[in-house]
Amino acid sequence: MADEENTSPEEQALADEWAAALAEAGDADQDDIDAMLAGQAPAQSEQPAAPRAPMEEFGSAPPPSNLPVNLDGPNLDVILDIPVSISMEVGNTDITIRNLLQLNQGSVIELDRLAGEPLDVLVNGTLIAHGEVVVVNEKFGIRLTDVISPSERIKKLR
Repeated sequence: MADEENTSPEEQALADEWAAALAEAGDADQDDIDAMLAGQAPAQSEQPAAPRAPMEEFGSAPPPSNLPVNLDGPNLDVILDIPVSISMEVGNTDITIRNLLQLNQGSVIELDRLAGEPLDVLVNGTLIAHGEVVVVNEKFGIRLTDVISPSERIKKLR
């Protein structure tokens, strides 16, 4: 080990840290380390391995349980209280920044929809339905006229 004389203080500090870490690790010798790297248990510990749970296919039927069975698929109670953002889109258009900066009160922006055409209902930015504007107790609301099926929504994601 003639290189020990040529080591810098930083390298020596790093070597000291490694030596301290190895000392904390205990009696692990090179054979134990090689066995762990090879995926085998060290020779000293002949403990039986814990039984592994069987692998299941994604989408396979859930294991039978004492909970009530739902015909719609997995139990979704865990996600029913997650808040989502729902918005209604009247229409949209592309506009230059120059024209955007010239807008003021009373300006009219032409949208890509015709008058009377249904609005888009978006949940977290994903189209889920179409609807029409209604007034309920002096507030605006929307009546859903067409709900996009889950399979169609999945197709649009791909």
